[in-house]
Amino acid sequence: MNKKFKYSLAFSAVTLASGCSSLGVEPWERDLLAKEHMALTASPIDSALDDHIYFSKEASSGGKTFGGGGCGCN
Repeated sequence: MNKKFKYSLAFSAVTLASGCSSLGVEPWERDLLAKEHMALTASPIDSALDDHIYFSKEASSGGKTFGGGGCGCN
């Protein structure tokens, strides 16, 4: 391969790799995400009710985060 192609390939690889460097939350943006209305679950009561319904449908405790379930196919 010629040098021009190698240099352009290396430049492209470095450019693509540096494109992901700005992902994530910056420290000055974290105050916005910590506000109450930015929570994933707006109401803890609704979340607890949803968990209760989910566990009742699974027919066993721990169906959400643990292995196994109500069907016995773990």
